[in-house]
Formats: sequence, structure tokens, C-alpha cells
Amino acid sequence: MNSPNKISIRKRTVTICIAVTVWTIWLSLLGIERAISYVMEYWEIALTMIFGSAVAGGTSLGGSAVVFPVFTKILNITPSDAKIFSLAIQSIGITAASIGIILTGIRVDWKVIFWGSIGGIIGMVFGASLLAPVLPPDVIKISFTVILASFGITLLALNRLPREVHLGMPIWTANERIIWLLAGTIGGMISSLVGSGINVFCFSVMVILFRFCERVATSTSVILMAINAVFGFAFHALVLNSFIEPIRSYWLAAVPVVVVGAPLGAILSSLLNRQTLANIVIGLIAIEIISSLLLVEMSSLAIYSSLIAMMFFSGLNYWMYRTNIYSKESVN
Repeated sequence: MNSPNKISIRKRTVTICIAVTVWTIWLSLLGIERAISYVMEYWEIALTMIFGSAVAGGTSLGGSAVVFPVFTKILNITPSDAKIFSLAIQSIGITAASIGIILTGIRVDWKVIFWGSIGGIIGMVFGASLLAPVLPPDVIKISFTVILASFGITLLALNRLPREVHLGMPIWTANERIIWLLAGTIGGMISSLVGSGINVFCFSVMVILFRFCERVATSTSVILMAINAVFGFAFHALVLNSFIEPIRSYWLAAVPVVVVGAPLGAILSSLLNRQTLANIVIGLIAIEIISSLLLVEMSSLAIYSSLIAMMFFSGLNYWMYRTNIYSKESVN
């Protein structure tokens, strides 16, 4: 069995190798002077991604928990551009975190990843092609906040008392495959609107319905988001032809930052206990809710949409919370 010191050395080595590889490619393609000019010109983007990449790699919320509110509420970037940038940069940063998770042996559930990813691809195509073009920007902004809020309330309730948790799927039948296909589809549709979401929604299903340990759910949701982000980025770039300026410049400025922040976030989350990780997620959700209330001007349509979304996701989370068929007592 590997000692903790050897595992720690392996994690640091993997992180350094990933960062050096991406930096080398980035500098080779752009040249040192041009590469630095991107970072200097778009320093707000690079600064945002220092925090966004760590959150993406270390929690179930993904980089959009930082990127989407900062871009749309502070930097006045359109939700559409923020979404595409989020998918593009996560295809680098959160993929780097996923490679770190796999190579360092952090526990994940591959069955969840496989079936959730199939659903995520379906949801991404449907949402990007049909939903995103017709929904107003303020509706998209507040919908992301509502989804996080409903999940945060349930997660807070779950962690009031100690509870038994699973380190993987407790039961695996055709029913569970269907559940994960549907969960991935809903998550993929959310990601198609705000650049992240399959990780948040599938994390909630893992933790609330299937009683996963938050650490295992976090690492699993990171890989789910990486697959969804890579596909979403490719779909926007190659099919919808929407990866254009200034999104491309934002992306080039942020690439060298996220390949360090995301793997470090993943490593840090693996060292935290379940309760601490849950508290960090709840704190980030609280910041998102407060910032939306203070900064987002909502139309009547956005208000009604947010109420409907809140009722749907809160009701779904409550149903999962009250369902005990996957509890340790029921499974055993």
C-alpha cells in the first residue's frame, strides 16, 4: 500500500507535469511576448480564473460558480459569451483536474460518469440548439442562482445531523441507469445555458438520493463536468461556430492559470473531510444568491421563471431527501 507521503508526492508531480505541458504548448503556439500580452490585456479574466479554476477542480459547483456571476454581473459580459467561455476554459482546466484525479487514484464512480455523460451530451445538444437561443439573458442569469439555492438549502438540511454515506452506487440495476441518464440530460441542458450545471445537478442526485460521501461525489462530478465541457466546447466551436472574438482572447489569457488552479483544487478537496467540503459549497452558494439579489435586474418573466424553477428543483430535492430506498439501512 502506498504511504501518504508517496501519494502526496505523486499528486504534486502530476500537477506540475500537467501545468508544464500546457504552458509549453501555449507558449509555443503564441510566442512568449504575445502570450504575456494576452494575460496583461485581459488581467481581469486571468484573475477571475485563479479562483474559478480552484472551485472547478475542488468542488461540485464548477468554474461557472465564479465565472458566470463575475462575468455577467461585474464585467458586463453577455451570458452567452460567459457560457461559451466557461465551457472552453473548463475543457482545459477541469480536464486537467480530471487527469489529476485519475492518475492519483482519487475515488470516483465510473458507472455514474458513463451514464451521466451520455445524458449530458443529449442535454447539451438540445439546450444549446433549442433553449439557449430563445431564453432572455436575465432568465438565464437568475435560473443558475435558483438551481444553486435549492440545492444549497437541501445540502444544509442534510448536514445538520451525522449520516451514513456510501462510497459508490449502493445498487445498480436498469432503474439506476435510467435515473443517471435523465439526471445527465437535465444537467447537460443546464450546462448548455450557463456553462456549468451537470456537475451541480448530478452531485445533488449522488448526495441527496444515493447518499454518496461528498468527497466521492465531488471527484465524480468533476470528471462529469470535464466530459460535458469538452463536448460542449467542441459543439459550439465546430457546429454552432460561436467560439469567436472576444471569447477566444479571454480563453487564451486564462489557459495558463486554470491548469494549475483546477488540479490544486481537486487535490485540496481530497484532503478535506466531508463536513468541511459541504460547508465550502454552501458558502459559495450563499455568495451567489446574495450577489444575484443585489446586482441582477429582473423582468417579470425572470421572476416567474425563477419561482417555477425554485419550486421544481426544491420539490425534486425534497423528494430525493425523503426517499430512503438507497439509505444504508434499506440497502443492507
